[in-house]
Amino acid sequence: MKIALDAVGGDHGPVPCIEGALQAARESDIAIILVGDETTLKKECARLGCTDDRISIRHASQVVTMHESPASMARKKRDSSIWVATEMVENGEADAVVSPGNTGASMVASFFVLGLTKGVERPAIATSLPTVTGEAIILDVGANVDCSAKDLQQFAVMGNEYAKHLFNKPNPRVGLLSIGEEDSKGNEVTKEAFKLLKTSQLNFIGNVEGREVYSGIADVVVCDGFIGNIALKISEGVAETISKLLRKEIARSFFGRLAYPLIAGPLKNLKRRIDYAEFGGAPLLGVNGTTMICHGRSSAKAIKNAIRRAKGMAEGRVRELIQRNIEDSLARPPVQLE
Repeated sequence: MKIALDAVGGDHGPVPCIEGALQAARESDIAIILVGDETTLKKECARLGCTDDRISIRHASQVVTMHESPASMARKKRDSSIWVATEMVENGEADAVVSPGNTGASMVASFFVLGLTKGVERPAIATSLPTVTGEAIILDVGANVDCSAKDLQQFAVMGNEYAKHLFNKPNPRVGLLSIGEEDSKGNEVTKEAFKLLKTSQLNFIGNVEGREVYSGIADVVVCDGFIGNIALKISEGVAETISKLLRKEIARSFFGRLAYPLIAGPLKNLKRRIDYAEFGGAPLLGVNGTTMICHGRSSAKAIKNAIRRAKGMAEGRVRELIQRNIEDSLARPPVQLE
């Protein structure tokens, strides 16, 4: 198993990528190819003591910055780290690509180099969220701002297959994010998507309100990329705010400081459950290959976990299973509502 890692596209440069690659190689016996400027990567590898023979370097002379237009990359930066890493998947030199770089650039590279899975009209970014009962998948969280009801139906099919692999559940519960539980709630796209999902073969449980996402009521939550990205960013902000407020309240109280040794363990466990680094990255579902998109500010731990999750998806042949289910859903006549 070989993973191509865009090692220079993130906010913090190659250091967390190299450190995360080292951790993944040691813990999961994965071969990782660092893609980026060879001189820079060799220098940093030497400084960090990276001598593991499971880690190699592929030169790419260009970098797509966070503020560049992803569309321009296809014309001007085909020797960028993310483009070269994605080409390695297409050429069979790597089984998956992981990137903490420009999200739009990752999507554009996957779209043009790998192409869409047969039957899929739009790819979707799927991310994991902690719930009171474990984890849930929400998609799309940023690949598509405007979606049709059919797009949401396809997201549900893709998320369903990913959840089967991630949670080992044969029949994941699929919910549609809306402003109310009733099928009459939501905008026209959401109401039409409700009808499509209700007549599908999925284990559709109906609409899910925002406050229910973290309850564990659904294993897969479907929405368009505009809503999903806002929901994700608000969630990240709330988690960070609660953590800061909790530390502040403990520090300002004598009894809080006194009790801290007793609650340190549970607090550490809570932090681990809501820490993005534990999930690593979000897969781009619906393309002909395994693409894992990470935060630009990803730590070494996040990179390591993204590599591990990419390995699991490639080994589980999730892309092939998604294609099979999409083709089945297109061929199968919808169930008639009574």
